[in-house]
Amino acid sequence: QVQLVESGGGLVQAGGSLRLSCAPSGRTLSGYAMGWFRQATGKEREFVAAISGSGSTTNYADSVKGRFTFSRDNAKNTVWLQMNSLKPEDTGVYYCALKSWGAAETSVYGYDYDYWGRGTQVTVSS
Repeated sequence: QVQLVESGGGLVQAGGSLRLSCAPSGRTLSGYAMGWFRQATGKEREFVAAISGSGSTTNYADSVKGRFTFSRDNAKNTVWLQMNSLKPEDTGVYYCALKSWGAAETSVYGYDYDYWGRGTQVTVSS
């Protein structure tokens, strides 16, 4: 059983930065594609960013491109989402997810991911 644990969320003013982390218990992240998704209150979950198993390929939602950076260190068994120039519309619960197949392939679809964390709240005030 894989458990993903997110951390690093919090309250920040618009224009500020946060760095989210995700680490597993019970499994290595190495070689598995990962994703970040978010869900605002009253809205559906949406794709934020994805990274391939090696870290050589990343994919971002248009809304965060140029502001967010998804990275990983397989030796440390951790992935990070660096979020800069935050906007109030970035507010939501951020979820880390692991895709157990197709390590080289990133995916923007939640249904492609097999394991999910419980999420960490990000609140951006205006």
